[in-house]
Amino acid sequence: MADFYQNGIVTTLHNLDNRPLEQMEAELCQFAAQRPLGLILPSLYSELQGPALDNIVRHLCEVPYLNQIVIGLDRADREQFRHASEFFSRLPQHHRILWNDGPRLRALDAELAELGLAPKEMGKGRNVWYCMGYVLASGKAESVALHDCDIVTYQRNLLARLIYPVANPQFNYEFCKGFYARVADGKLNGRVSRLLVTPLLKALQRVVGHCDYLEFMDSFRYPLAGEFSFRRDVLNDIRIPSDWGLEIGVLSEMYRNYASNRVAQVDIANIYDHKHQDLSVGNDQGGLSRMSIDITKALFRKLATEGHTFSSEVFRSIKATYFRIALDFVETYHNDARMNGLRLDVHNEEKAVELFAENIMKAGQSFLNYPMERPFIPSWNRVQSAMPDVFERLVQAVEDDAADIAMEESGCLSLPA
Repeated sequence: MADFYQNGIVTTLHNLDNRPLEQMEAELCQFAAQRPLGLILPSLYSELQGPALDNIVRHLCEVPYLNQIVIGLDRADREQFRHASEFFSRLPQHHRILWNDGPRLRALDAELAELGLAPKEMGKGRNVWYCMGYVLASGKAESVALHDCDIVTYQRNLLARLIYPVANPQFNYEFCKGFYARVADGKLNGRVSRLLVTPLLKALQRVVGHCDYLEFMDSFRYPLAGEFSFRRDVLNDIRIPSDWGLEIGVLSEMYRNYASNRVAQVDIANIYDHKHQDLSVGNDQGGLSRMSIDITKALFRKLATEGHTFSSEVFRSIKATYFRIALDFVETYHNDARMNGLRLDVHNEEKAVELFAENIMKAGQSFLNYPMERPFIPSWNRVQSAMPDVFERLVQAVEDDAADIAMEESGCLSLPA
């Protein structure tokens, strides 16, 4: 059970008494009458093949307060889109699938690319961005939650706790980040957050000095959590990265756009486990190695916009400071794990720290070498300014894809490739 301590400048909403789910869902149903609630599920087609997403959908079928579910489907061909439509058809809520690899959404993406407004790379950031656009375009939800589709320990109270802070009309939060302990199968997980982000933020505070942005970021208990919720108006101006810096980028945008008292974090799960990435030593184009570089660059880019100047010498100081702090954290986490009867391999922890330290230098060098790099996807306000009918066309493409599936199932149509 969590304590009630408030750290940093962001409100922490704890799980103090394991409130009954039925009681919370009854309140959410009342809130939904005033403020319709939605959910975004960014999914790879491959996730339909595993047990996690099937369990998530089974729990979502019991959720009484959602007005809309938006599913972003990546890496799916025609037959796989058909299967996905059948897979999600059991959801009783109004739901739509964005077939991101389908001809209609590809055509719209190509037009946006000609205007320089499309996401530059495939991945979760692109998927989430299009889902956010669809939420704006459809107008069916005022408050929206987003969570991943690979959570193997999923229970529907996770969603209730995640969306409650932005659903309650008596709260003034525009955005809420989920947090949880990354403990599963007797192990302490969450290496990138524990061993990269937390010590790197503290190293940056030592090297660049006091900075409101770093204080804001250091207030989050699990900054890399893929679960967050927001009011719909947040989506108009937010600019998110298309790479692994998505979660850091979203938090950075909330710092830019809103006062800290409009942002909260909430304890959403006693246990949490999902798909694990490889450390990818020797391959900085994949796994946790690529993730660590993208996350570090996201922090450097944001600090640069705050007026901080970087050089190779500064990056060396950051790396050295980080390395010492991170190694101290390894001992701390080892003691914490042992106290709780959990396993933690100190050798592998220190290997991860060594890799992340090396990647801090790679991220810094990339930052210096490519000063015009633009990893952020444009805001939907800008897109709508350049293509005024983009929302109507996005909704029409999704509706036409859904209609094609319905007609094909009735034997009246062959779905286009």
